[in-house]
Amino acid sequence: MELDDVDKGILFLLQQDARHLTTKEMGERVGVSASTVRNRIERLEDEGIIRGYHPDIDYDKAGLQLHVLFICSAESADRDRLATEACSVNGVVQTQEVLNGSDNLQVEAVGTDTDDIARISDALHDLGLDVVNSKILKSTRVQPFDHFGRSVVEDDDE
Repeated sequence: MELDDVDKGILFLLQQDARHLTTKEMGERVGVSASTVRNRIERLEDEGIIRGYHPDIDYDKAGLQLHVLFICSAESADRDRLATEACSVNGVVQTQEVLNGSDNLQVEAVGTDTDDIARISDALHDLGLDVVNSKILKSTRVQPFDHFGRSVVEDDDE
């Protein structure tokens, strides 16, 4: 599916604040009606471009003091399946498949203590993943991808 400027503007705004912006406000910022925004969002969801809406959680404040990135190695033929299965391990919040190198699967997990993290590591190993390394994450920052319409969205300051 090819994205036009309206689609890109909507995606940019959703990345900024999907929870609080109304379709009317988005429409005003990209120059279309609220119903057009609703139709476009539905189409973007149906096409699988928008895969969901997820909160940005401060795990430390939520009582999960350890935020860990496990660097794993998996056979290329099994990587997709193992990434999916790793998501079923209690404490795993995200997996990322890496195309190059032997360390080709990253598993992000949270836990309350070192025993919790060891349990997650053991569970990943039991699935067939070789945990090559692990890193304790201090913080993560996310920003909207510029390609999706920063230049399209009318700035409120203009």
